[in-house]
Amino acid sequence: MPPFTTRPEIKGTFGAVTSTHWLASSVGMAILEKGGNAFDAAVAVGFVLQIVEPHLNGPGGEVPIIAMRHDDDAPRVICGQGVTPRAATPEAFAALGLKMVPGTGLLPAVVPGAFDAWMLLLRDYGTLSLEEVLTPAIGYAEQGFPLLSRAVSSIVPVIDFFKQQWPSSAEQWLVDGQAPKADKLFRSPRIAATYRRILSEAQMAGPDREAQIERAREVFYKGFVAEAVDRFYREPLMDSTGKRHAGLLTGDDMARWSATLEPTVSYRYHGMEVHKAGLWTQGPVFLQQLALLKETDFQAIGPESPEFVHCVAEAAKLAFADREAWYGDGEREREGEGGVSIEMLLSDEYNRARRQLIGEHASGEIRPGFEGESRISSILALAGSEPTIGPGGGEPTFAPLPSVEGDTVHLDIVDRFGNMVSATPSGGWLQSSPSVPELGFSISTRAQMTWLTPGLASTLMPGRRPRTTLTPTLVTRSGKPYLALGSPGGDQQDQWSLTTFLRIVHYGFDLQRAIDAPQFQIRHFPASFHPRESAVGRLMIEGRFSKDTLEALRAKGHDVTVMDDWALGRVCAVARCDDMVHGAASARHMQGYAVGR
Repeated sequence: MPPFTTRPEIKGTFGAVTSTHWLASSVGMAILEKGGNAFDAAVAVGFVLQIVEPHLNGPGGEVPIIAMRHDDDAPRVICGQGVTPRAATPEAFAALGLKMVPGTGLLPAVVPGAFDAWMLLLRDYGTLSLEEVLTPAIGYAEQGFPLLSRAVSSIVPVIDFFKQQWPSSAEQWLVDGQAPKADKLFRSPRIAATYRRILSEAQMAGPDREAQIERAREVFYKGFVAEAVDRFYREPLMDSTGKRHAGLLTGDDMARWSATLEPTVSYRYHGMEVHKAGLWTQGPVFLQQLALLKETDFQAIGPESPEFVHCVAEAAKLAFADREAWYGDGEREREGEGGVSIEMLLSDEYNRARRQLIGEHASGEIRPGFEGESRISSILALAGSEPTIGPGGGEPTFAPLPSVEGDTVHLDIVDRFGNMVSATPSGGWLQSSPSVPELGFSISTRAQMTWLTPGLASTLMPGRRPRTTLTPTLVTRSGKPYLALGSPGGDQQDQWSLTTFLRIVHYGFDLQRAIDAPQFQIRHFPASFHPRESAVGRLMIEGRFSKDTLEALRAKGHDVTVMDDWALGRVCAVARCDDMVHGAASARHMQGYAVGR
């Protein structure tokens, strides 16, 4: 009798689509049925997720994408992480009396990067027209979609705030001055109108597919979209400091930026090559954890044993400490000034020494390598020191939502040809910044992930990408796309995904069983989101672990917090092996779904 899972692992030969919302997954499969490839489907899914999960991502957000054609030599990263404005300097924030970048409002805005990233994927990897991939999202925005109860729960605490401080958001997200009803049809006509106008102006470029895509990019970043953002961001509005501030983002900032194609960073593990985005994301944390765990005898310990949890958690502490000290956009440029490269962080020599720091008892220290302690001492003192006023900061998790992370979306797709793509869209949350009235959507507040402290890898610098938590994963085997996976969840993304990956590789779990298995996470570092609190030693773990395991972890010195049985993680995954495609999605939050045939 096979072990129980919440749903079957999807298997077939034609294609598999998985995402954090069932409507988006269904649209992706429809695109494959229409003759599109995995990349066409990813673009359509990405735009639909903006509409149906507006509290988790939006048209003004960002996305890192890892894409690989079946005959490519290697996957590539499409960077849809916009940069900080040219006026965003530590001095500018200091002049406002701030020690940290706010979590909400206009000040933490960066260039919205998702639109250009999707356009680059469609142009270079896709086959369908702009109209074909945008039509499903426009349809849901115009005709309505059942609004998730969690989206409503995100709106309820900020009804009065929207009315008093962000009237454009009140107009966009309230219905007759009240929160919309959960599971009832909700429409976003202004977003639909924005995308219809972009499509209309793009089609003026003529019938050529690529010409239309290029025109759409220009309309968004140099046309009416950028002009509307520029006008709106000049007027001071309330943010999480409790004061009104104008924005720093301008139309010129948008015009100067475009999405880029980049190589992945990768690590060889048990006959596979695991690919992530670079040090401008937290993605290499996944690789560092693998490097630390490389010599672990997983067959000697069970997948839900205290030894498994302890070993993985302690490796995560070391990897995330390095993230705080050494990860950031442009960090490679600083190597001659005491910076550290990804090659150094993944080297056998370094990890052989770091591995010795994992003992039988839980560590209560934050220990970066390469003498990084002095580099992060200032931010450890600053983390969590500034109060949040107003609707909350960082990722939109505030009462009455449960106090768990997970405020992003994710998608993975594989088609019958073996093309594979993984993407983690986020930002532009409806409650993180005021809706731009003419457009109907909010702009990313990702600059809150930078520090105003000088000399750090993630110090705020104009025109730089904030170090994002967004981190899709693509794995190759024998040079071919094999597995794609990822999850929402901020700092937890590369913890939940790693645990899922280890259970697939070392215990032979299928995708759904690995995703359904009980999860855990640490909070042993300054959070990436305002107010950037840390909980040194904290181990959050689902209640489905046995009492013996929980007691053994406490005996090892972990500060164990038992969560609800299905509280942690929203992992999605697809694979191609055994001449079949496979797909799975987490049942947590009761909205993610995999489809395929």
